[in-house]
Amino acid sequence: MSVVPIPARRDTSPAAAQGGRGAGLSWLAVPALVFFVGFGVIPLVGVLLLSFSSWDGLGDINFAGLESWRAVLSDPGLPHALWVTFLVMALSWLVQTPASILIGVFLAGHQRYRAVLAVLYFIPLLLSSAAIAITYKALLDPNFGLGAGLQIPFLVQDWLGEPVLAMGVVIFVVSWQYIPFHSLIYQGGVRQIPRSMYEAAEIDGAGRMRKFFSITLPQLKYTIITSSTLMVVGSLTFFDLIFVLTAGGPGDATRVLALDMYKRGFQANLMGPASAIACILVLVGLLMALLLRRLGGRDASASQMEGA
Repeated sequence: MSVVPIPARRDTSPAAAQGGRGAGLSWLAVPALVFFVGFGVIPLVGVLLLSFSSWDGLGDINFAGLESWRAVLSDPGLPHALWVTFLVMALSWLVQTPASILIGVFLAGHQRYRAVLAVLYFIPLLLSSAAIAITYKALLDPNFGLGAGLQIPFLVQDWLGEPVLAMGVVIFVVSWQYIPFHSLIYQGGVRQIPRSMYEAAEIDGAGRMRKFFSITLPQLKYTIITSSTLMVVGSLTFFDLIFVLTAGGPGDATRVLALDMYKRGFQANLMGPASAIACILVLVGLLMALLLRRLGGRDASASQMEGA
């Protein structure tokens, strides 16, 4: 007597179907993973290994142990470069964030002329940082710049020759270039806020200022965290604009870590110490990003539509 095998019953539940789709689509992440490992992880590991070596950029790479780290950490210029980096970070955040929020809220309106203004505001971000630095350097020249041409005494100053003025110029130029990008982020965030919240506030008699501080700003909490993270981490990589505009001067007034890394590696041919500074930059960026994420709370990735 032959026994007919009974086929196994397939699980057709929604959970099983979703799991199957997830497993089938997981291979789509492979190209992104390959690019991340190839252009992110491997170079970072290479820089870390290079920080324990002695290399002038041309000859043989020799293992030097902690010599490069000792040279960098004992250099009295490192605390100053760190201070300047954090100063640029803090001042640029204080200038860019309020201006970006106000411009983003303004551009979130649906009037036609605001779309035209949004395009005009976005133009500075399309320009090269080096080109922007060259332009402002020419405009602020006390002898042949804008002030001398228009005969405006206030503009006829040695803007890039005084430490305080040079730092102010750097912050202004950086903010002028990157405010459009963050305004675009806030514009998208404002347009996600439900209109019903504003309508309910209008019924209660709330004015524009009341709605802005009671509805708009609280609903932009996670947008502010995201924008601030990009702003803070991005400020660690300011190099080309400062290099062309001030070259770290006057003296070392605007010498940030990224510029210090370049001068050590490509001007002094000290690739080991330069790699050590690069590792310090990565560590500072990670710590600042984690700190900002912590400030956003446990649900930093939650949607601002929650609770609407």
